[in-house]
Order: sequence, then C-alpha cells, then structure tokens
Amino acid sequence: MEESRLRVCMLGAFSIELDGKRMDDSGNRSKKVWLLLAYMIYCRNRPVSQEELTSLLWGEEENSSNPLNALKTMFHRARTMLNQLGSSAGHDLIVRRDGSYAWNTEIPIWFDVERFDELCRAGGMEQEEEQRLEHYLQALSLYQGDFLSKLSSEPWVVPIAAYFHNLYTQVTQEALIILEGQGRKAEAVDLCRRALDIEPYSEELYRRLIRDLLDTGDQRGAIAVYEEMSELFFSNFGVMPAEDIRAMYREAIRSVNDRAVPIGVVREQLREQDPLAGAMVCEYDFFKVLYRAEARMVARSGDAVHIGLLSVLGEEGKELPKRSLDRAMENLEEQIRLNLRRGDIAARCSVSQFILMLPQANYENSCMVCERVLKAFYRQYPHSPAEIHYSVQPLEPNL
Repeated sequence: MEESRLRVCMLGAFSIELDGKRMDDSGNRSKKVWLLLAYMIYCRNRPVSQEELTSLLWGEEENSSNPLNALKTMFHRARTMLNQLGSSAGHDLIVRRDGSYAWNTEIPIWFDVERFDELCRAGGMEQEEEQRLEHYLQALSLYQGDFLSKLSSEPWVVPIAAYFHNLYTQVTQEALIILEGQGRKAEAVDLCRRALDIEPYSEELYRRLIRDLLDTGDQRGAIAVYEEMSELFFSNFGVMPAEDIRAMYREAIRSVNDRAVPIGVVREQLREQDPLAGAMVCEYDFFKVLYRAEARMVARSGDAVHIGLLSVLGEEGKELPKRSLDRAMENLEEQIRLNLRRGDIAARCSVSQFILMLPQANYENSCMVCERVLKAFYRQYPHSPAEIHYSVQPLEPNL
C-alpha cells in the first residue's frame, strides 16, 4: 500500500480514487458515512476522538443507548465502502490510535482543496504577472463547486466552504483583470461563464462578461447574456440590471447591424415574428420607452390613455411564498395577454405587479378591462391562493 496513489476531491462532488479505482457521492446514499469519511480526511493530520465523532454524526439527538457501539458500526460501513477501492483499503486507510480513529497519513495523498489553496497563495506571492496568472488559472480549474456541496448544511463545513468560495471569487476577479489587461478577452469570456456557474447572482461577473463579449464583437452573445441575467434577477429579486449594464445592452442592440442595410431588411427586422393574439407583453425597460412615446403623442392629440397596475398578494394582503407567487404571475400574464386588445401593452414591473397601458380607453373602460382580467384569472384558476388588486390612473401627457 505504501506506493498507492490516492486522490481526493471535495470541491464540488466528493470523490476518492485509489490505484485508478474511484468512488464518489453522486449516488447520494449513506450520507453519514460520506460525512465521516470527509471529516477523517480533512482532519487527517491528527487523531480524532470517539466523542468528537459521535458529536459530529449525531449531535444532540438520541441515536443510541450505546453511542460508541453505534460509532463502531458506522466505521464498519465506512471501511466496507472503501473496500470498493481495494480488498483491504478500508483497514489500510482508517486506523486506530490510542483509542482514537485516524486517517493513515503514510499513504501519499493528492487533495484538491489543499492544492487549490497552495496555488492561490503562490499566485498572490508571485511578482511576475504571467506567472501569477498561471497559478491562478491552475487553481480555478480545480474549483468544480463549493466545498462538500452535498454536505453544505453541516456546521463544520459552513465556514470552510465560505472561506474557499470567497477565495475563488477573489482569485477569479484578479485573473479576469490580468486577462482583460492583456487583451485576452476570449479567455476572459470563458472564465466568466465558468465562474457564473459557481456564483450565478454576481452582477460584477455579468458586467464583465457582457463587456468582454462586446469587445470580441459578439453582440448577439452579449444580448443573450443580458436577457438571461435580466430574467434571473427579476424573477428572484424583483430588480432590473444596473444602468451601466443596460447601457451595454443598448450598445449591443444598436451594433447588431454593423453595416448599412436596405429599408426592406429593416422592415423585416422590425416585423413581429409569430405574433400572439391579444396584448403585447414586453420587458419593463421597453414599456417605459413606449410609455414616454405615448405621453408625447397624448400631449399633442389629447386622446384618453390610462395605465392600470395589477398587484398579486396572498390572503389578507400578505405576501405569497415565492413558488406560489411565480406560478400566479405566470398565469396572470397569460390572462392579461388573452383579455386585452392587440393595441394594449403590458409589462411586469416588479416581482408581484404588472403595469398595463390602455390607449383610447377612458377611466371607466380601463377599470372594466382590469375587472375582465381578474374574472378570467379567477375563473381559470379558482383554487389559486392569489388575491389580485388593481388601480387605474390617466397617463400624464409630456407637455
């Protein structure tokens, strides 16, 4: 066993590989056994007392009248599992010392957590930019997910996972600065995309990704990323991207046509593809543009235009749980589209609200439109926990 090659990964999936044979936690079975193995490996440079292990595995719960016997049973299961790597692997890797348990440190180990930390530290100490970047990129390639992601609720895992997650975020930002400074925008794009899998709500990563896509000439890619970000942030937090990110989106939209095009092509681009029946439902940013254009026209024509605000709440005005709210908003959007006229416009303006623009409709007719949408919703979804309220105001002319 002295010459065995042992590889352990805990950044993302937890896996153990010995002499080319591998096992991992993807089956999601025997959680306590995997917890025990993870703790023994992470704390392998010291013996671990039986009391510490029983507290780790069962805490305050009444697991057994004989906790030491239960612990022996758990180690028997752990060794049996390790025997998948070799007939005696379980007893070779886990040993007893002076009444405590320990991981056998005489067997050389490659451990992704320690290697990641070493590379990050080496990069931080490196004066030469290219060498620093090389260390950072090697480190980031090891980070396949947060530390012991399937055991993330365990108290001892939480601070360790937070440390390495923050280190990953910091090193990613530093590597991106170097790549962008060297004009290596395509590599920066790839790094941003990988980092967003780990940190999906980082506005700064989205900002860098959209900028780098624009700099590489991939306007359509930048548009797609912005729309993905906008949907994610709005559905989860009820906020729109920052103004500078929206400005980059507008830049991407403007530069899609990078050369002069004939009017026929422009008309084709402007034409709505596969128009649905009923009202137009658009993003709130575009609704604001249409609203301001309508306000200018109303100032000149004097036509009646009203806006309606539909708000979704729970019983007695309380907030709905996110899952129920998302379902109610999705269903309400469909009823808005089906029960408004083709010339009407709607947009989701917050997590729980839709704004409507109703041209050529007076106050009474606008209220009737809102009532029609509500009745259609309740008729279609009689058991929905949502309560919908509306208010109507005239559009203010832009004088």
